[in-house]
Amino acid sequence: MSHLGVVVNPVAGKGRGSAAGAQALDGLRARGHRVEDLTARDLLSATAQARRAAVAGLDALVVVGGDGLVHLGAQVVAETALPLGIVSAGTGNDVARALGLPLRGLADQIAALEHGLDHGPRAIDAVRVGPPAHSAREWFLGALSCGVDAAVNARANAMTWPRGPARYVRALAAELRGFRPYGYRVTTDDGVWESAGTVVVAANGPWIGGGVKVAPDALIDDGLLDVVIAGPFSRAGVVRIFPGMYSGRHLRHPNVHVSRTRRLLVEAVPALGAAPPDAHADGERIGPLPLAAVVEPGAVLALT
Repeated sequence: MSHLGVVVNPVAGKGRGSAAGAQALDGLRARGHRVEDLTARDLLSATAQARRAAVAGLDALVVVGGDGLVHLGAQVVAETALPLGIVSAGTGNDVARALGLPLRGLADQIAALEHGLDHGPRAIDAVRVGPPAHSAREWFLGALSCGVDAAVNARANAMTWPRGPARYVRALAAELRGFRPYGYRVTTDDGVWESAGTVVVAANGPWIGGGVKVAPDALIDDGLLDVVIAGPFSRAGVVRIFPGMYSGRHLRHPNVHVSRTRRLLVEAVPALGAAPPDAHADGERIGPLPLAAVVEPGAVLALT
C-alpha cells in the first residue's frame, strides 16, 4: 500500500482535530497504508517536518484539519509531483467543499483518498500571493480576502465560541459595529477599479467562511481567479446582502461585480476610504496591502 505522511491540526474545529487525527491515522493504518505522523507542536514545525518527509519519499501528504492545514499542505506540495489529500476536520473546509470531497464520515474520506491514489490525482490551480515589491510568495488554494470578509476571518480565528460556520456570523456582527468602507485600487486583466468598497475576494473556488458562496461560478481548475468586488455598502447594506451570499444571490446586486483574471494587484487608497484590514487566504493571515497574486494552473495534485 501507499506511504503517507499525515499532518494533524489538533486545534482544528476548536478541539475536534486531535480526535479526528487519531481516527484518521488509525483508519489509514487499518487499511494497510504505511503512515508517518508528521504532526508537530505548531504549524511552522509541521511544515518543516512535512518538507523533510516529502524529500525523503512519500506517495502523498495528507492533512487532517480545516482550510488552514490545507494551506500548509499547499506550501509543501505546490509545483511538485507529491499529491495532497484532505481529511476535513476544521471550521470552514471550503477547499474540500470546492473539490467535492466528503466533509464528514471517515470511511468516505479515506475512500476518496484511496480513489485518488488508485486512479491518479486531479490537477488543480494554486495561487501565488505576496507583496509586489518582494520576491517572497506563499500559495493559497481557496480564496484571498481583502475586505470586511478578511476582518471577519481574523475576528473569528480569535473566537472560541460558537463552533462551526456560526462563528463567522457572530464575528461579522461584531465587526460591523465600527465598520466603514475601505479605499481600494484593484488591477486585473480587465483593467483598474478604484473606489471605496466593502468586499474584495479573489476566489479560486466558490466558497469562503464555511459555506458562503461568494463566487458561485469559480472553478478550482480553470486557470483563473473570480475577483468579487462589492460596495461601497453601509453597515445596514452589508446586513441586507449577507444572507444572500450563502446562495450566491448577492451577485444580482448592481454594486457587486465579478472579474475573471489570472493576475491581480490589490492596493489601499487612503483618500477613498478606511485602511483595509490585513488580507487572509484559506483562513490564514497573509498581510497588509498591497498584494499581488497570480494563478499557476495545475500546480497542485489533489487526491479526490
